[in-house]
Formats: sequence, structure tokens, C-alpha cells
Amino acid sequence: MPTRWLPELLDCEQLGGLAVVHHRQHFLSDSSGLFFPRAWLKKQDLPAIAEHGLGHFRGEPLYLIELDHKAELPGCSWQGLRQIMLEGDSELFQMLGYAAQIGTWASDNQFCGGCATPMELVAGERAMHCPRCNLRQYPQLSPSMIVLVTRGDEVLLARSPRFVTGVYSTLAGFVEPGESVEQCVAREVREEVGVEVCDIEYQGSQNWPFPHSLMLGFHARYAGGEIVRQEAEIEDARWFSIHEMPPLPASRSIARYLIDLYVARRLGLAEPVLPG
Repeated sequence: MPTRWLPELLDCEQLGGLAVVHHRQHFLSDSSGLFFPRAWLKKQDLPAIAEHGLGHFRGEPLYLIELDHKAELPGCSWQGLRQIMLEGDSELFQMLGYAAQIGTWASDNQFCGGCATPMELVAGERAMHCPRCNLRQYPQLSPSMIVLVTRGDEVLLARSPRFVTGVYSTLAGFVEPGESVEQCVAREVREEVGVEVCDIEYQGSQNWPFPHSLMLGFHARYAGGEIVRQEAEIEDARWFSIHEMPPLPASRSIARYLIDLYVARRLGLAEPVLPG
């Protein structure tokens, strides 16, 4: 991961270092990869919204250039963050996930939400400031839960119409105002598949930059009810034996970790490590 919050990198006046170029979950790349000499990028005609110091990555000072739209440069193309995640470089994905969240925050806060005045970056601080009404906006995360519902040697998995064909996964949802994460687990499971759960146990968390979630992972034991799908959200849901599983989510996801962890515990196998 990059070393963050360095004052000298929050000041973007110097032209040294490398930069990544981002727009809406996509990064500019060329035959050499995703990193560009920052001084060279400054000479290109890019529709930049803002620039941010990210820290040091693999020994180099690194910056983010956030664009208003996907500009085209000769020899370059755009690569999606999900594709990068699937390629398996954990350190690179963590850094780009961080960059994507900062870029999305900058893009979404170009104008004040109170008075619509153009926002300004605060020098030396990760913040946007309205010069008219003094509103400040900082990068924010949306807490969400993800849960594997279990019943002995069976797990309840579902698929959304958005999933890759054939893949089944755990249930997930965003925490609503006024509820705890455990209450969110019970509510989302009830809403999405119609069953009740108990013995809700926290297992770990994962930064999930699609675009700005913190996923809080749980196991929960089935307590009753029959599967009734929330048709707008769930294409199919069913119980699967841990000995005969369907295609599962990518190994780098917390959804896959929750599944693999439960299977390992039931079968007495070595427990997996939660991806960063």
C-alpha cells in the first residue's frame, strides 16, 4: 500500500514522480502499464478535474489525476478496476482502489451541495471547501454488510442478474440510518430471500472501492423460513452442500473468503487469509 497523508505529496506544485489517470472506476494504461511520468502527463491536453498526492508506491511518489471524461491518448486504453482486481496483484489493487475512491470523491464534489458554488481543494488536507458557505467535504465510506447464511453442511447462496453467468454468491446490502450492522444483516437476509437468521458473527472487513464501500463480513446461522426471492434483486437463491458448490465469486473478494472460511472450518482445513 502507498504511504499516505504526506504533506509534501498533498502539495501538487512539483512535477516529479509518477501518476495514475482515473475516471469512474477506470484507469488509463499503455504497453508499460498504469503508471505514467507525471511531468509528461502535465504536457498532455487532459480534461483534469483535480490532482491528488497519494503517497509513495514501490519507492516512487505517486499522484492521481482525475478526469472529467475518458480522454484518448495515442497508444493508450482504459482498464477497469474490476479487471485489475481479477489479475491478482493485491498491492496494486489496494493502491488503485484507494486512488479510485479519492478520484470519485473529487468528481462527485466539484460543486457545493449547499449552495452550488464550485468547490476548492484545501491545501495540505484531503478536503474540499466551499468559499461561499464554508462547507467542507471529506472522503466518505458507505458501510455495508455481506453475509454467508449457513445450515450445517449447507450454505445459502444467491445470484443477481448483474453477476457473471452461473456464479452464486453471499447476500449483501447497505446499512440504513438508525440500525446496527447486525440489524442490517437480519433485515437484508429477510428482504432478499425471506428467511430468518441468528448467531450473527463478524468475520472481517474489506475495502470495496466500487465506488466507496467498506464491506463488513459475517456468518449467520439459519433460524427458519422458506426461501422467497426479492425478484427485483435476486435472480435465484438456493441451499448448496459444501461438498457440491456452484461457480463462486473471485478469490480476491470478501464474499469468496466468507465461503472458503466456512468450508475450511466444517472440513477441518487450513483457514484462508482475508484479502487486503
